[in-house]
Amino acid sequence: MKDNVFGERLKELRIEKKLSQRQLGDILGVCNQTISFWETGSREPDLDMLVSIAAFFEVSVDFLLER
Repeated sequence: MKDNVFGERLKELRIEKKLSQRQLGDILGVCNQTISFWETGSREPDLDMLVSIAAFFEVSVDFLLER
């Protein structure tokens, strides 16, 4: 995910919902460190998780990836 657009969008959406990384991790079934890795661009979620994230935030995968 080039230029970490995904991480920036994820962080913006998480903050808009007033969620901590731990809270979002609990919702998605991952640890808060995973959320941190995604937001900083250190790691990327797999396709199934991308779909879950998009569904939770009620946005498209395209929006998350800036397509």
